[in-house]
Amino acid sequence: MYHQTKNKGDLGVLKAQVDLYQKGYMILTPQTEHAPFDIVTYKDFSFKRVQVKYREVNARGNIEIRFRSSYINSSGNINKPVNKDHVDVYCVYCPQTDECYYFNPKKYNNSLTLRINLPKNSQKENIHMASDYRNLP
Repeated sequence: MYHQTKNKGDLGVLKAQVDLYQKGYMILTPQTEHAPFDIVTYKDFSFKRVQVKYREVNARGNIEIRFRSSYINSSGNINKPVNKDHVDVYCVYCPQTDECYYFNPKKYNNSLTLRINLPKNSQKENIHMASDYRNLP
């Protein structure tokens, strides 16, 4: 059976693994789908728990990341905030750019918007350019 959301998530994790491997990280995978993170990296005697998300560029040219978990169970659709203490790094894979973007979720409140292109009004404050998020924090 084809599950589009699950396949997108799997693609995001695979892209993150390749990107991180190319950056010199050892990749460790949990033996369960119920862990609050998708992979663990190891480099320079340091482990990092990484949550991977697949996000497309929206109509405004941004990548929007909300810190919540959504799933379906016998009670219906469930949405709950992500416990940021359970992950060290968020990785967002974007298929339009074919890039992974990394950040510490604890530095942001409920969401983060990454811009692909510079704003047309030349605004520079409070702008998070996706290109600035290519390396693990």
